[in-house]
Amino acid sequence: MAPAKSPGMGAWLALALGVFLLDQFTKVLILGYYQLGDSTPVTGFFNVVRVHNTGAAFSFLASASGWQRWFFVGIGVVAAGFIIWMLRAHSGQRLFSFALGCVLGGAVGNVVDRLLHGYVVDFLDFHWAGWHFPAFNVADSAISVGAACLILDELLRVRRGK
Repeated sequence: MAPAKSPGMGAWLALALGVFLLDQFTKVLILGYYQLGDSTPVTGFFNVVRVHNTGAAFSFLASASGWQRWFFVGIGVVAAGFIIWMLRAHSGQRLFSFALGCVLGGAVGNVVDRLLHGYVVDFLDFHWAGWHFPAFNVADSAISVGAACLILDELLRVRRGK
């Protein structure tokens, strides 16, 4: 029996496209049905909200004078180019490429928000006992999953090297 063929770069780009489309679809729904600041309780620990983030993760630089929009767009474009380059070189490494596909789709989703709106649309609000985790979106989730998979991939690679 022949060994299973590794997915090519196209599969990882399709994953990134799927993440991007899901991210943009959910943001269109939020923009269409919610006004800025609206919130709908879903459970005792989760709300759907509409928040605009002009900064980066955890609203880093959100209060800057506007230059951060183009700074984060630039970082996103450079990161996307680097990720595509890495995917071309390593598309046979499943976990690594899965992680890069997730990060790529999420990064492009947030870059598109910055270009279209000047901010990133966030809407997932988890909270407990009065404490709220910063609101986030599908793109942020994909970037986080991708980052966790990159760490796992590296740990597994180090372990195999021993």
